[in-house]
Amino acid sequence: MYDALPDTPPDDLEHAIGKAARALMDLQRADGHWVFELEADATIPAEFVLLKHYLGEPEDLELERKIGVYLRRIQGEHGGWALYHGGGFDISASVKAYFALKMIGDDISAPHMARAREAILKAGGAAATNVFTRFQLALYGAGPWNSIPTMPVELILVPRWFPIHLLKMSYWARTVIVPLLVLQVKKPVARNARGVKVEELYQTAVKARPKSAVANRSRFWSGFFAVLDGVLKAVDPYWPKGLRQRAVDRCVAFVTERLNGEDGLGAIYPAMANSVMMFDVLGYGEDHPHRKLARASVERLLVIKDEEAYCQPCVSPVWDTGLVCHALMEAGGAEAERRVDRGLEWLKPLQVLDVKGDWAEARPDVRPGGWAFQYNNAHYPDVDDTAVVAMAMDRAQKRRSSHRYDEAIERGAEWIVGLQSRNGGWGAFDADNDHYYLNNIPFADHGALLDPPTVDVSARCVGLLAQMGVGLDDPRMRAAVGYIEQDQEADGSWFGRWGVNYVYGTWSALCALNAAGVDRAGPCVRRAVDWLVRIQNPDGGWGESCDSYALDYQGYEPAESRASQTAWAVLGLLAAGEADHEATERGIAWLKARQDASGFWPEDHYTGGGFPRVFYLRYHGYSKVFPLWALARYRNLKRSNDRKVGWGL
Repeated sequence: MYDALPDTPPDDLEHAIGKAARALMDLQRADGHWVFELEADATIPAEFVLLKHYLGEPEDLELERKIGVYLRRIQGEHGGWALYHGGGFDISASVKAYFALKMIGDDISAPHMARAREAILKAGGAAATNVFTRFQLALYGAGPWNSIPTMPVELILVPRWFPIHLLKMSYWARTVIVPLLVLQVKKPVARNARGVKVEELYQTAVKARPKSAVANRSRFWSGFFAVLDGVLKAVDPYWPKGLRQRAVDRCVAFVTERLNGEDGLGAIYPAMANSVMMFDVLGYGEDHPHRKLARASVERLLVIKDEEAYCQPCVSPVWDTGLVCHALMEAGGAEAERRVDRGLEWLKPLQVLDVKGDWAEARPDVRPGGWAFQYNNAHYPDVDDTAVVAMAMDRAQKRRSSHRYDEAIERGAEWIVGLQSRNGGWGAFDADNDHYYLNNIPFADHGALLDPPTVDVSARCVGLLAQMGVGLDDPRMRAAVGYIEQDQEADGSWFGRWGVNYVYGTWSALCALNAAGVDRAGPCVRRAVDWLVRIQNPDGGWGESCDSYALDYQGYEPAESRASQTAWAVLGLLAAGEADHEATERGIAWLKARQDASGFWPEDHYTGGGFPRVFYLRYHGYSKVFPLWALARYRNLKRSNDRKVGWGL
């Protein structure tokens, strides 16, 4: 039974589009780009507090007070902290948040601390946390080093053919792990001037072992790596000192080459923080240029407001700007076009044309040409951002018969084609990064060690190539479309790696199939449309919980309607030729009815995926960009004759 929708005047669609477009244009920065907050869970701001005390830096009581306000606000009703808004208790996030609050002076007898401690102990206490949390505790002498799986620093010296090699791991894993290798071999202890520890979180009668977040674990490989860990622990004291020093030096060289200015190692918080601690333990003074640069990069991630503050995991200006340009081009109008031009001009010089990053180890003959997610991350551009930016440039210049971006688009497409994996799909940062046995390494209990091809990223690549005129007669395009079609779930949906989840993946796939010219009446598209219609909420919107990333991948988990997910579903239906479908019109009505006075849509929920089951993201821009995009595209298609989306995204 459908809920009744409010009556709205006939011109409200145009009004809603105009209001959202104006509000979005008002957020453009002076230099032409857009950037929105990128919020994760409690772990990043908690780790920032702990980092300051690890280094023994002068106290910033006001900043700590504001971070404390933030951490207390997001504490869950279950007493602990979740990985996303409204989520269930997470032991590792809860231990870090509790430790940080205690570090900044919260009394452990205070009600919120008592509730947190009770929930943590009930779940097995600090000993039940994941590897990276136990590592953090060990740095403070608040947990044993022998509880952490061994990753010998000599790993950085092994040849490329060796089964366990850093280049077989994802970019984020290697940038996080390399400085950790040094920390693990040096085993430093935090300065921790207040002497704060969390002994009370170990005082539990519950015997709970740490749980792995790896899906489809292999009993053979898990057992093999467990035995190997025991061997490594036994031989650790006997490594030749010269070899060990050579390995430490190689780690330092790896980090130093990729320091990335004030944007930091890998441009992600965990790697950046680990690099600071690595330089510290090796005796680099606060004024040493490498350590100073690494420490400055962390500070740039802070979001400081009047009454609270938190630390972002990274920033997303290239992604945000690319998406806004697409939405404003869909909205149309002279002012929107001018704003898009400024955005694209800001993006153009950020293309990486002269750095062969880690991706080149697998594809040495491919020329650079990608864009990164952040302001600067030259060693680690990604194909998702590259495709989104290049599609926006292509669309903008086609609208005015220009060739201004031809070279940038062609270099981006050339790089993307060069990173296509053997199965026809694309990973985000590397080609063929699919050595799944590595997910069974004890150190990889987060299940995010690899960067294999995914449908959502592959869909963007197909969209760009199709928009540039590559057809199904091209073998690479056939392989890519075949990969997408074969990866469709039995219920008609597609898994979404970087957005939550099956709604995101299905929207992405439908856009790609439409752009590639796959028959909209064919079974693949029809099954996807039927699935989207079937999961629509009674109020006309769509919603999906992060719980859909369960270990067994049971599929879509329903949730209350949310703006970004409703927009994705509508955009997916429009790509499938369903502008006139009742489900589409109900989705449009839901979006119109819930636009607020600011011109945007309220959304506290996390609809971005960092690492399934481990790390989720709230892109603050998603509820500003995608609803506008959906409303404008619906309007444009209703005015057209063939109801066909003419772009790759």
